Amino acid sequence: MKDVIVALDFSGREETLRFLDRFREEKPFVKVGMELYYAEGPSIVRELKARGHKIFLDLKLHDIPNTVKKAMKVLSSLDVDMTNLHAAGTSAMMRAAIEGLTRADGSRPLLIAVTQLTSTSQEAMENDLLIREPIDEVVMHYAKTARLAGLDGVVCSPLEAGKVHETCGRNFLTVTPGVRFAEGEKGDQVRVTTPEKARELGSDYIVVGRPITAAEDPVAAYRRCVKEFLG
Repeated sequence: MKDVIVALDFSGREETLRFLDRFREEKPFVKVGMELYYAEGPSIVRELKARGHKIFLDLKLHDIPNTVKKAMKVLSSLDVDMTNLHAAGTSAMMRAAIEGLTRADGSRPLLIAVTQLTSTSQEAMENDLLIREPIDEVVMHYAKTARLAGLDGVVCSPLEAGKVHETCGRNFLTVTPGVRFAEGEKGDQVRVTTPEKARELGSDYIVVGRPITAAEDPVAAYRRCVKEFLG
């Protein structure tokens, strides 16, 4: 269960569909994040599903358990394949999220928890969040909490994927942004690596945005990413 997820970090429907129309042979697994979802709402999710794409709905819910439960119940009706929340919202919130996400027939999308954003450095975590432990220990603690709450995996840096599997088991998914080609710019990411290295480190899914969406030939960039990651 490995795949490349393309981050559709676009401002609206037309730009998104214009980008996806370039893919004539593939139907990439795509990520719909806050920018696109807030611009277009549930309709963009339904349209992309109708086009045959798997969808990771990346809204990173973080609120009191009852609010998250109700929100997840709404999201479960969109037939997405994966969605997420912040592990920092506590195990009670995560358990409530699963309750809300689970449909009457017992099915539900994959639910994963954000540990620490790949833009967060050790310094920022200590100074801004007042978390003094080493960042990899914090990530592992959040991962264990998510697993005990019944989630399917976590969002983490590729650099932490292997240790997450050691801590939580091989079947506990690692979804890893912060992936760039070797010659690419890091942008606002801090804990990053290449698709090939992410595979070696144990990532199950890599989330790739600008290296594909901003490429001169996005289809070629996507194919290169798939080749490097899947081997």
